[in-house]
Formats: sequence, C-alpha cells, structure tokens
Amino acid sequence: MRGFAVLLLLVVTLGLAACAPKTKFKDYRGPEVTQVQVHKADRKMYLFHHAKVLKSYDIGLGFAPEGHKEFEGDGKTPEGQYYISHKNPNSRFHLSLGISYPNPADKAFAEAQGKSPGGDIFIHGGPKGPVNTRDWTWGCVALTDEEMEEVYSMVNPGTPIFILP
Repeated sequence: MRGFAVLLLLVVTLGLAACAPKTKFKDYRGPEVTQVQVHKADRKMYLFHHAKVLKSYDIGLGFAPEGHKEFEGDGKTPEGQYYISHKNPNSRFHLSLGISYPNPADKAFAEAQGKSPGGDIFIHGGPKGPVNTRDWTWGCVALTDEEMEEVYSMVNPGTPIFILP
C-alpha cells in the first residue's frame, strides 16, 4: 500500500508541474556570448562566440534610425562600441538588457550643444499591444518577446555590443 501512495504522490506532483505557468526565464548552457553586433542598416542583431555567429535576429530600432543618437528624444539608436550594463527582469517591455549609452564622448558632445544625451537605451521585447511600424522605439533595439527571452538567457552584463550604421 505504501508503494501505491508514493506512486500516487509522484503522479500528482508531475501533473501539477506540467500545469505550472510558463516562465519567461530560459536556461542557456551553450557557448558564452562574447560580443553582440547590431547592424542598423540591415535591421539585424548577431550574438557571437568569438568569431562564430551563434544566433541572428531581425530587429526594430528607434523611430528615426539613421545616424548616431545625439540627444534625448531624437529617436535615434546609438552607434559605436558599448557594453551590456545590466539585466532588467521587470522591464515594461517584457525583459531588457541595458546598453551603456551614453559614454563619456556622447555626454561631452551633447553638453557642448547645451542638451541632454538621453539614456535608458536597451535591447528589449515588444510592447503590450500592436506595433504599426518596424522602427518604433525611442532609440532601443527591439525583438519579439520570445526572442528576448532567448537573448536574455544568453547575454551577460559586461558583454561588448557594437552598434554599426
């Protein structure tokens, strides 16, 4: 009788586990992502392990994507070398990875013009609700929520990101 009770408990436990809500936090056990490249003109993002492309994604950019971000509110996505500054599990855009914009040169340029360089540039998932255009962010790099879950699991703070024209 004791064996039956253990078996019943095991079946109930597995059944409840199967009904558990799907989590947005994925587990990644592959090669380390050593750099991220964003190719703005092609609307592509690549995750690299040294010289090998591990994954590629179609992306959305800021609403005025051409050129380097200079000022807060200009709708441009930065260009240059930055790094992933942090992970944000509570992003209003599903999940997000912070980009280290503005760097000292970005700040100095904007200040010389008497303006703010802006900030809060991220790689993030989509908004809640429909998007009517490909380039809709305020300067961020946008993916689908499902893609963002994968990228979030693969990329760690400190990873270099190269944002190319």
